[in-house]
Amino acid sequence: MSDGPSQPARPSPDPSGEEGNRPPRLRRRLAAVARGAAVMAGVGLVVGAAVAGGLWNGFRAYAASLPPLDLRVASVQSTTVVDREGRLLRPFTTEDGRWRLPVTAADVDPRFLDMLTAFEDARFRHHAGVDPLAMLRAAGQMVVNRRVVSGGSTLTMQVARLLEPRDDRTIGAKLRQVARAFELERRFSKPEILSLYLNLAPYGGNIEGIRAASFAYFGKEPKRLGVAEAALLVALPQSPETRRPDRNPAAALAARDRVLGRALARHVIAGPEVVRARLDGVPAARLPFPMIAPHAAEAAVAERPDAKLHRLTIDLRLQKSLETLVRDRVEPLGPKLSAAVVVVDNASGEVLASVSGPDYFSAERAGSVDLTAAMRSPGSALKPFIYALAFENGLAHPETMVEDRPTRYGAWAPENFDQSFHGLVTARKALQMSLNMPAVEMLEAVGPARLIARLKGAGAEIAMPKEGGAPGLAVGLGGLGIRLEDLARLYVGLARGGDTVPLVRRVGERFVDRDRLRLTDRVSAWYIADVLRGAPPPVNAPGGRIAYKTGTSYGYRDAWAVGFDRRFTVAVWVGRPDGAPVPGLVGRVVAAPILFDAYQRLGAEPEPIPQPMGALIATTATLPPPLRHMRKDVPKTLAATVDAELKISFPPDGARIDAGFAGGAAPTEASPLALKALGGVPPLVWLVNGVPVSTVEGRRPAFWQPDGAGFAQVSVIDAKGATATVRVRLE
Repeated sequence: MSDGPSQPARPSPDPSGEEGNRPPRLRRRLAAVARGAAVMAGVGLVVGAAVAGGLWNGFRAYAASLPPLDLRVASVQSTTVVDREGRLLRPFTTEDGRWRLPVTAADVDPRFLDMLTAFEDARFRHHAGVDPLAMLRAAGQMVVNRRVVSGGSTLTMQVARLLEPRDDRTIGAKLRQVARAFELERRFSKPEILSLYLNLAPYGGNIEGIRAASFAYFGKEPKRLGVAEAALLVALPQSPETRRPDRNPAAALAARDRVLGRALARHVIAGPEVVRARLDGVPAARLPFPMIAPHAAEAAVAERPDAKLHRLTIDLRLQKSLETLVRDRVEPLGPKLSAAVVVVDNASGEVLASVSGPDYFSAERAGSVDLTAAMRSPGSALKPFIYALAFENGLAHPETMVEDRPTRYGAWAPENFDQSFHGLVTARKALQMSLNMPAVEMLEAVGPARLIARLKGAGAEIAMPKEGGAPGLAVGLGGLGIRLEDLARLYVGLARGGDTVPLVRRVGERFVDRDRLRLTDRVSAWYIADVLRGAPPPVNAPGGRIAYKTGTSYGYRDAWAVGFDRRFTVAVWVGRPDGAPVPGLVGRVVAAPILFDAYQRLGAEPEPIPQPMGALIATTATLPPPLRHMRKDVPKTLAATVDAELKISFPPDGARIDAGFAGGAAPTEASPLALKALGGVPPLVWLVNGVPVSTVEGRRPAFWQPDGAGFAQVSVIDAKGATATVRVRLE
């Protein structure tokens, strides 16, 4: 009989059965020891947690006691000048002589960033400033190898060290980096922290930041780095002096290849790319930083010294092309000659290129002098403005006959460049051939003081001869000083239909209506453009494409050529910066070929200027009689005619006349405007904006039918050539 169901045997805690064979006292002692160990372990955990909590609280108190992180170090950057598209023209060092070009993570090749994080901080995008796994790994490696194998610093900790550089490598310094890393992560996003690193990382010598290093070692923006180039720039900041490729190429090469190996292991780049990258060498020397449009860059910085970024309207590709052109053209001319070129967009007034010499560093060619702003004698380059003033005031027309014959003006007897005379020619031909006698005759008619006043009023800075006094007729042949950029501005005025605008040099700047200055009227400006478009081109250059004029100053000191079409104006000067004469320095021979080559490099087909309404297309025979011939036997100067007998009695000068216009449209009813004059020798010829007004012979008043609102210039010429002019506004 059984007392009950049998109990299953308990499994032995010792599979070997060894414990079951131990004496009971031993078993009880072991159990007690186990229970004690468990209690001690629990106590240890509690104590460890308490200690860790205390350390953490202590660390938090330490971090809170630190002053706010000083970010002024990060704000110290090189001043940079860039072109209209943001491309670097010229950087400048910081006050302490460092190159630190501003850059953001978005400005760098993404593969560089991937290699950087793979090599320096694989969990950068996930940790809060400190990577515990990396620090434990670094500690373990140090224990095993008895030396520092890896630092365990994150990119954020490296940024903290760069912001607060310290020479000591103590535990205290490391704790400070950790505290600052947490602070950085709280204040900035990951891309912003990465951008701080990219700006501050050292690359040897006075090079700091990835952008400066990319230009110094490879001559390019960091956005365009190749795999081998990017790997080298990842490796350099760890030991920037010992790995400088220009001093220790072997160390630089080994460090670069380690970065490539890590990038391959982390699948950042593929194996074939690594193989090709390892075949590349490292740069043997540092490259110079860009020095494009150096004078324009210096002027921009001098104008706004506190600004760190200057964005100019210059087009980098055009600027570099023209700098090469000037260098190639000036080199054969002689060791001391130089040249300057200015290119302007006529519609906006923006300076697209400004070449101030062939070599900025050449003392022999005075390379540091901005020759676009130097006062020089323009020679015949001002003649178009004499003719424009004569056309505007009804003294002449492009088909007016003028005399090219020997004439004395007191003790002065001007001659043509070729020392010959051509007799009776049209004003068109005289300007195209740049004949001196007709130009002086017209200047005598309009008055030198009036010409100078008009040029100054149009925004040009004019330097008169030192002897002072009233300007003489010699100013029409170059007897004054003008800057290349001001001459370009005047020719821009011709291309724009008679109004000049300030030259715009910075992106974002615009001129307003009050900045427009009057040079001449629209019809006269077009007459000049039409005449100069027919000027004979230099040898081997196509004709009839651009309007252009050359000039040669007295004594062969300055050679000029200025050309324009509807869109662009290009001005060229060639000469010695010291003003010494150069035999054979002639504008048409030396400066004009540069002008035409520069136009080719604009990359656009020249566009003629549209003919405005009111332009009189006629032959000499069909012109009104007073315009057929420029007579020399009567006084014609405008200064004399102001108080002369012939006067316009209606409309008065400056009058605002209500002609019944609405929105610029023609009047709903015919309302011709009466034109009345006093004095003069009949018959009288009336012109409005350079166009003759039909009159009834014998009648003093003439009647003109306006065709729209706006400004109008009314002129009258009598049989002796006396002239009177007024300007009115029709509303």
